[in-house]
Amino acid sequence: MRARDLGVVIGEHPTGPNNAITDVPGVRVGHTTLDDGDVHTGVTVVVPHDDIWTEPVFAGAHVLNGSGELTGLEWIRESGELTTAIGLTNTHSVGVVRDALVAEQVRARGDGAYWSLPAVGETYDGFLNDINGFHVTAEHVRAALNGATDGPVAEGNVGGGTGMICHEFKGGIGTASRQRRYTVGVLVQANHGRRERLRINGRAATQPDVPLPAHPPGYQPGSGSIIVIVATDAPLLPHQCRRLAQRSALAVGRLGGTGEQHSGDLMLAFSTGNWGIPPYGMVTDGESLAPEVPVRMVAPHLMDHLFDLTIEATEEAIVNAMVAARTVTGYRGYTVHAIDHAQLTAQFQETA
Repeated sequence: MRARDLGVVIGEHPTGPNNAITDVPGVRVGHTTLDDGDVHTGVTVVVPHDDIWTEPVFAGAHVLNGSGELTGLEWIRESGELTTAIGLTNTHSVGVVRDALVAEQVRARGDGAYWSLPAVGETYDGFLNDINGFHVTAEHVRAALNGATDGPVAEGNVGGGTGMICHEFKGGIGTASRQRRYTVGVLVQANHGRRERLRINGRAATQPDVPLPAHPPGYQPGSGSIIVIVATDAPLLPHQCRRLAQRSALAVGRLGGTGEQHSGDLMLAFSTGNWGIPPYGMVTDGESLAPEVPVRMVAPHLMDHLFDLTIEATEEAIVNAMVAARTVTGYRGYTVHAIDHAQLTAQFQETA
């Protein structure tokens, strides 16, 4: 079930065939889901293209609020390059996912003279998941990589989003895409926001009849995080990727997110529109690689339409994460309810 199945259409631009980040040619997504008893967690991977372990893509990042982690960001900011697949998981499994992605790059490139700084993002699932049990393993990361495909993407309680909460409804993984000359695809791991502020297409969607989660004492509503991954086939330079990542934060705000004090709201955008970037490594001979690399870029005055596509796709991806999610009773008996589909459909029929 997705937002459009309930009559909720966000924006005016057409989607790609999957309405997913995988509509960007070459991009693949894989999940490993752990969903049993006290364990509600997993791993999601986004693979920019098949040769990402040896051929970087241009990338840029934005931080709305920094109470979170996305490893490798300093190198992305410094170099403008993304050099690995992207991993998403829970807060206490970042290390094992990062190490597994390093191992995958070593497998792909061999035991050479280079180093790897993978991009791994996290959100906290400790209310529904036994997060201190360290249930995510390197094998789960390898399974997600091996299962990554370029077709429709599972959403809701899957992969890294299995135990996540969004606007105090059940949240998780969501994705969407938009097309206008180029394709922009977005995938989110949504674990942020307060119920009282939720707006969908500008309309309050607080659903007071749906119980709020019974959080532990001292929990501040809105605590959590969101990771936004933006992909495009538009030929962008690193600073243009950063601008797309920044605009995705506007979609978080349009739905009611404010980058709360304890919410890590981190955005990463990459472009597959430039090919032939030399593989990253430790080059000892300055003449070993060509001194110049031809690249392309979208004209600055055409960025507006890419901003529009990014905001629309991010907004719909977040809503899809909630619509696809299922009610969960997890660790220590905490229950988080899914958004009510019938109420959402009725509301949009009444106000159409």
